[in-house]
Amino acid sequence: MLINKSEKYRLPTREEMLSYNPKRGDFEWSVNSEGLIEIKVQKFKSKTGNSLCKLIKKDPYFTAKFDIVGSIVWKNCDGKKKVGDILKILQKELPNEKNIDQRLFLFIQQLRNLNYILY
Repeated sequence: MLINKSEKYRLPTREEMLSYNPKRGDFEWSVNSEGLIEIKVQKFKSKTGNSLCKLIKKDPYFTAKFDIVGSIVWKNCDGKKKVGDILKILQKELPNEKNIDQRLFLFIQQLRNLNYILY
């Protein structure tokens, strides 16, 4: 049976997205002085890339810095809360943000595509 390429890579529906339980990957992370999340991410997965960093004396990690929305999302990606729960938290904490649901959905998808979270 052939799978239609557009079906294989379709975006989740709103209802599907709201039902996901995102869980943070195993990353070292911290809260900076402004209360925002910073996560430490390895630049390369391969031994070659890591060896190259060592050879040229470069840090094999970079720091991903999140804004307020991303920070709230990251803190709540505990594998217990659904995306719908996180949306309610965002709406409560940032009542004046426009299109917060769309921002959340896009951010969750980006985190998943980068393998920062699982669901």
